[in-house]
Amino acid sequence: MKRTMVLGVLIAVGALSLSLTANQAPQAGQAPAPRVVEVEKLKDNFYVLRGQGGGGNTAVFVQASGITVVDTKNPGWGAPILAKIKELSPKPVTTIINTHTHGDHVSGNVEFPATVDVVTHANTKTNMEKMAPVAGLGQPGAAPPPNIFTQNMGVGLPKRTFTDRMTLGSGADQIDLHYFGRGHTNGDAWVVFPALRIVHAGDIFSGKNIPLLDTNNGGTGVEIADTLMKAYTTLSKSVDTIITGHSTQMTPNDLREYSEFNRDFLNSVREGKKAGRSAEDIAKAYTIPAKYVGYAAPAAPRALSNVQGIYSAIP
Repeated sequence: MKRTMVLGVLIAVGALSLSLTANQAPQAGQAPAPRVVEVEKLKDNFYVLRGQGGGGNTAVFVQASGITVVDTKNPGWGAPILAKIKELSPKPVTTIINTHTHGDHVSGNVEFPATVDVVTHANTKTNMEKMAPVAGLGQPGAAPPPNIFTQNMGVGLPKRTFTDRMTLGSGADQIDLHYFGRGHTNGDAWVVFPALRIVHAGDIFSGKNIPLLDTNNGGTGVEIADTLMKAYTTLSKSVDTIITGHSTQMTPNDLREYSEFNRDFLNSVREGKKAGRSAEDIAKAYTIPAKYVGYAAPAAPRALSNVQGIYSAIP
């Protein structure tokens, strides 16, 4: 029981890291916190890089002639990621794949060499060019954060895109990119490493918590359960390990459960609206169903934002 409680706290912290750390600056007189990149080795040629305050989980895939990086964390983390990669392999970084548009997954792009190929879903490229405020974060009416790509003359923006599926490389170096539909945003890429039976899911599966449904960037709580189930149906027999956006690794069974969790959340909003309750009342009363063991209790603003997004989208 104690282990479950600790896990829930860790997941909650990870899931909230985007809102708490993205684009944060140190207060006057304070030195910036050191950017320490932590390495978890999953295979001889595959690593997950984490870091307190860094944002989303970064994957590093060492291939025959270069290195592919998936997601590059918050502003200022590109250089520390590159430095850590040099400790792991002398090979150059040739490719960045971004799972979606949010600043805690793409901002480090600008610190990589301009020659690096950046690949995303087509909708994510559009979103990255705009870097619109993230729905459910910040104060309504607050000025949006500056566009890091505009500030850096477009360095780090995608050079190639896909819509439904794309394959990079072949054999042991192959990477398959999938898009199964809207959820966290309208451009959530699933990055599959077939030879290793690993997939990086990004924040459409950030951990065992209610997702951030970024309606400003095409996210939807009405479709996310179907999208997750499509991913499960497609990948469950070919993948053993799922790298989440902010938590520890999960399994296909966890993914199936997460789809069911999101469907239950959607149904709770549907039932509440049908009963004549307001979005605010539904959100205030929501609790994690007991059958979902280890799920973090939602922060009130996140729950309200998600309920409001679903409430306004259903009849």
